[in-house]
Amino acid sequence: MWVAQIIEEFQKCHVDHPIKKFFGECTDLKIKLDRCFRQEKAVKRKANFEESMKFKERLQAYKKEMAEKENES
Repeated sequence: MWVAQIIEEFQKCHVDHPIKKFFGECTDLKIKLDRCFRQEKAVKRKANFEESMKFKERLQAYKKEMAEKENES
């Protein structure tokens, strides 16, 4: 199930059950939604970490290159 579908169902549940929502009527959908968001966040976190490692490598290579140029002078 797509996140957008779960969000729509969750919002519809809140509209359809204005009182029951306080007593757990929509809890299953909320749990599904939380799981989707956690998975999405994990994917983004991994991508950000990989990108930061690439940046760190480029930065270290640049520093090494600048140090070598400075030593040549």
